[in-house]
This record gives sequence, structure tokens and C-alpha cells, in this order.
Amino acid sequence: MHIQEWLENVPAVSVYVLVGVVIGLESLGIPLPGEIVLVSAALLAAGHEGINPWILGACASAGAVVGDSIGYAIGRKGGRPLLAWLGGKFPKHFGESQIGTAERSFQKWGVWAVFFGRFVALLRIFAGPLAGVLHMPYWKFLIANVLGGIVWAGGTTAVVYSVGIVAEDWLKRFSYLGLAAAVLLGVTSMLVLKSRARKATPQGALVGAPDAATLPVAD
Repeated sequence: MHIQEWLENVPAVSVYVLVGVVIGLESLGIPLPGEIVLVSAALLAAGHEGINPWILGACASAGAVVGDSIGYAIGRKGGRPLLAWLGGKFPKHFGESQIGTAERSFQKWGVWAVFFGRFVALLRIFAGPLAGVLHMPYWKFLIANVLGGIVWAGGTTAVVYSVGIVAEDWLKRFSYLGLAAAVLLGVTSMLVLKSRARKATPQGALVGAPDAATLPVAD
């Protein structure tokens, strides 16, 4: 079966579920390529009439919010021993250096670290569990979590989908060459979004903040 025919036969529901589950698990604290899956799905939606980008964005947003909330609950209950356990299981993602960087960010910027952390791979994994460990007030966490999830998932889906629509003629005329061009444009758009998010984040949110690991999160 030709690759385009195969893509056209991918059930839309399976794409929605895959995106929601992967992003949810990543937000919960499991290192998974949620952003790559979302970008790929948005590009697929651009050439697949059966996949609704609005539903896709909603599923991605829901996965992000639910995953972060579950991560928050687990972190609040498990406390610092949870971070130590995760460090043993995923040393490249939950090592002392990564935890220290994320914790200093949270201690200094609080809910803003949850919101802007959605655009940064490191904090996207840490946001839920670490906010729970630090006992951030849940209502503050929830507001930042919902807004960050919607802006990140919805914005990424909209931008990449729009790029895919523009590149649709290339996909039809040049097959793999067009597909490569569309993927390149999609990745570039994603990087631009992340760059703007980092610029919007207060300077020092991720690096250079004083070590405040023993300070409580401000209410």
C-alpha cells in the first residue's frame, strides 16, 4: 500500500487517543516525546480530512492538563523520596542536576514555571510531580496548568496544521520531497514557538537562580 493511502486510512480516533495518552504520560512525569507526537499528528491532520484539528488540539490539551494533575497528586503524596526513586529509574531526566535546575525555577517563579514550563522539555516532565512535592497550592497550579496546556497544545496544533495545509500541494506533487519539506516547516514553527516562550519567561527562570531548595513555595 502506498504511504499516502496508508495515512489516509489511519483511524482518527486512534490518533486522538495516541496524542492524548502520550502527552498525558509525559506530563505525569514519564519521559516521552509528547511534542514530537503532537507535531506529527498535526501534520497528519493537514493531509487527512478525517482528523479534526480542533479535536486533536482538545485531546492534546486534555492529556496535558490531566497528566499534570495526576503528577501533582503523586508528587504531593510521594514527596522527595519519589524524586529519588525517579532519579534511579531515569537518571538522564531526573538526575540531581536536572532536579536542581527545575526546583530553583519553581522556587523563584512559582506558577509561572508551571505555565512556561509547558514549552520547555525539562519542565514539561517535572511540572506536575515537582509542584506536588513542593506543596504548591493546588488552585494556583491548576490555573497555570490549564492555561499552559491549552496555549501549548492548541497553539502548536494550530501553527503546525496551518503549515501543513500550505504544504499540501507539495505533498501531492513531490511525495517524499514534499513530506520532508512539510516536516521541516513544522519543526521550524515549533522551535519558533519555543523560542518566543523562553523570551517571555523571566530571565533566570531556568538557570542562574539562587539555590532555594529549602525555601517553601510562596502561597
